[in-house]
Amino acid sequence: MDLPGWQALREELHPKGLEIVTVALDTGGVEAAKPFVDAANPSHPSLLDVGHVVDERFGVVNVPNGVWIDEEGMIVRPAEPAFPGRNPATERFRTMDVSTLPPDVAEMISEVKKFRTDPDGYLAMLRDWVANGRDSRFALTPDEVVARSQPRSDDTARAAAHFELGQHLHRAGDHDGAIRHWQAAHHLQPHNWTYKRQAWNFEDPVRQGRTDKYDSCWIDDVKRFGAENYYPPVVP
Repeated sequence: MDLPGWQALREELHPKGLEIVTVALDTGGVEAAKPFVDAANPSHPSLLDVGHVVDERFGVVNVPNGVWIDEEGMIVRPAEPAFPGRNPATERFRTMDVSTLPPDVAEMISEVKKFRTDPDGYLAMLRDWVANGRDSRFALTPDEVVARSQPRSDDTARAAAHFELGQHLHRAGDHDGAIRHWQAAHHLQPHNWTYKRQAWNFEDPVRQGRTDKYDSCWIDDVKRFGAENYYPPVVP
């Protein structure tokens, strides 16, 4: 989704040749994503990907992720955590006194505080690329892009197929049938947070918490894999 910083960054860097395109991944359709886009009021293209095609084509497994594409249509940095500077909402979480919150909310905020991100570093990299183009030390060669891009394993390919089947069944009105396929996708590719959060969101849109539909939920899996691993470090 569109974070507050993307619009400000677009206003800063668009005159220098950068276009930002934000993509919401949401099988729930326009109704699910539109309020957030309207609130952001972006001047840049803001798209909705109901089929999670961005996941499939670029290897996105969590959000926010960014992909750098040059003016010739070449990928110069594959999908990686992308933060356009510090997000005020996230920064508030880091200083929040969780003792004043309900236990389930306190548990979630405590884990969010452990996330490792480098928004200032990412923003510096992006500005350097805009200023220096292919001469930027952060613009990767095609061979480097391929080396950093993860090939699909058999399990990852099967997970994608199950997730797509689940989307088809959900759109066709068979939500219970979709859940069976989404469960399979979660087990086959356990670190794909876009698959998981999309499925959990239909059952508990606010917290993506524990339900009888899935054997995991956001907070349980964050703690299982380690909150410090939720976003992998960005390699310059």
